[in-house]
Amino acid sequence: MATPLLLVDASIYIFRAYFSMPDRWHSEDGVGTGAVYGYCQFLLSLLEKTGSSQLACCYDESLTQCFRNQVYPAYKANRELPDQDLAFQLKACRELSSLIGIPSYASAEYEADDLIGSLLAWIKGQRLLRASPVAVVTRDKDLGQLIIDPEDYLWDFAADARFYRPDIVDKFGVNPEQLTDYLALVGDSVDNIPGVPGVGPKTAAALLAEFPDIETVFANLDSLANMPIRGAKSLAGKLSTHLEQIALAKMLATIVCDAPLENCAHGQLSRQWLTPQAPQWQALERFCQTMGFPRAFTRMQKVLNRA
Repeated sequence: MATPLLLVDASIYIFRAYFSMPDRWHSEDGVGTGAVYGYCQFLLSLLEKTGSSQLACCYDESLTQCFRNQVYPAYKANRELPDQDLAFQLKACRELSSLIGIPSYASAEYEADDLIGSLLAWIKGQRLLRASPVAVVTRDKDLGQLIIDPEDYLWDFAADARFYRPDIVDKFGVNPEQLTDYLALVGDSVDNIPGVPGVGPKTAAALLAEFPDIETVFANLDSLANMPIRGAKSLAGKLSTHLEQIALAKMLATIVCDAPLENCAHGQLSRQWLTPQAPQWQALERFCQTMGFPRAFTRMQKVLNRA
């Protein structure tokens, strides 16, 4: 299997470590650093397993202030904001990535998904792939909308599960490029995006099997009553009543693929966007000591010197 270009949805793995790691590591100031340690081990394992020399980590820095919140304040309002301890560790993880030399991206306006989408669009536009697939390292299936080419895939690294286009179709019943239309109809409770009452996954999938997108559905409302769908006669009325909501939901669910990457880069980066820099060894050693896990530095040296 060709070595993939890696686009890492970093915050998911930081949160996973925060809620799963024991309370064993603390900074010199006594702040818990279990999430930083867990994320460090994740990054090293990823580099060790893939040997990839082309990768980037994208972080959620916007939280409740991204452009989606400006349009729809209730977006992700159901999520609890990070407390002071987690906020400290999120910042430390971004610092760790930069010290290792991994290109890192975060933005107050765009979410990590948007930065991943923009990097992927840049990769495709620059024709960097040659024989290499792109692996979007994440546990979020909504990023499946980016998996357009057959060689690319979502990779849940912790479970070592890969999801190609056919797997996404099996999961949702629609093609990856239709996921935003699907979510506009059924909603997304995780992100607090509203759906159309009375329109569930089976109905949404049936509509999008017949029509390529929600705009084409609205252009053919008169024909919906004859479709072999439960409640077909009332479907046009439901959709018409929620026309503005559906358009809003699709916008919220659509990943931006033209975010200004030069404004979102953290650390010293080359113009190649995905090319790692040399590790800052002295700063890394001091970082590990400050975070309370000095032994991790030895593994860093072994893994990074092989990468």
